[in-house]
Amino acid sequence: MEVRLLFEKEIRTLIGPGEALAAVREAFAKLARGEAVLPGVIGFDIPEHRAEVHVKGAYLKGAPYYSIKEAAGSWDNPAKGLPIGSGLVLVFDARTTFLKAVLFDNGYLTDLRTGAAGGLAADVLARRLVGRVGIVGVGCQGRYQLEALLQVRTPERVVACARDEVKVAAYCREMEAKHGVRVIPAKTVEQAVRGSDVVITATPAKAPLVRADWIGPGAHVTAVGSDGPEKQELDVGVLAKADKLVADHLEQCARLGEIHHALDAGAIARADVYAELGEIAAGLKPGRTSDEEITVADLTGVGVQDAAVANVVADAAFRRGLGRVVEI
Repeated sequence: MEVRLLFEKEIRTLIGPGEALAAVREAFAKLARGEAVLPGVIGFDIPEHRAEVHVKGAYLKGAPYYSIKEAAGSWDNPAKGLPIGSGLVLVFDARTTFLKAVLFDNGYLTDLRTGAAGGLAADVLARRLVGRVGIVGVGCQGRYQLEALLQVRTPERVVACARDEVKVAAYCREMEAKHGVRVIPAKTVEQAVRGSDVVITATPAKAPLVRADWIGPGAHVTAVGSDGPEKQELDVGVLAKADKLVADHLEQCARLGEIHHALDAGAIARADVYAELGEIAAGLKPGRTSDEEITVADLTGVGVQDAAVANVVADAAFRRGLGRVVEI
């Protein structure tokens, strides 16, 4: 049996933000239409090494493959000269269940598909005209979220903040040079959030960073950092204030995400969640219908996203004959 091995450098040539957004949009729509098989998430921490591990997978009906993804990271890695995150994706033949490819992406596909979900959320929930974007967190996902957002909106300026002012300044220079949009630093989270039409939080915070009274009429908030039950970026009042509260996957968000904290606090009930992201992507429910609506998207990361981007990579690799083929 032959298995194709692909590495990050090759994978980056096969899929970028545009392809990822299209694939993730269709994957969420399939999930809403009942055209996906989605198992539960496996996640655990390794406290003594400040590490976390996530295992997700899915099958999109009609696709030739199903996938299982492992993504992990340690906050101690930079001190060792290593990236925070790592990962790989196993791609299996849906007809035979035999392994077809191993994608040694080092977490690139996870970063890419997370950004794509943020771009999709903004596309269906943010105002069409966006003047100001506030980004909280200037790490890897702060970069992917902005890149994905710029595929669907053209803001006049971006205001970014994080705990490390040196990193914020470097982020602003890098993003402005790369994307041609004005990017300026803020000294506090409040400065970044107040007056922003779109707010993106992308941090590993375990206590709320964004307060409800900072969110004005017509604002959209995308929270991507809370992918575990102990993480929280939004005060529960932000979710209670939303005219439309959207989950990427409600059952998962009720266990892992911002919605989990709001439910536990009694700030919202499950019935207050307007929709899952896939329902809007599939046209089953409308997204934003008024410039005055406050919208919030709780994104915890769903296995259909991983399957979608893995399918794109596997299809392209087999079609172009890329990768190293080994017999097992």
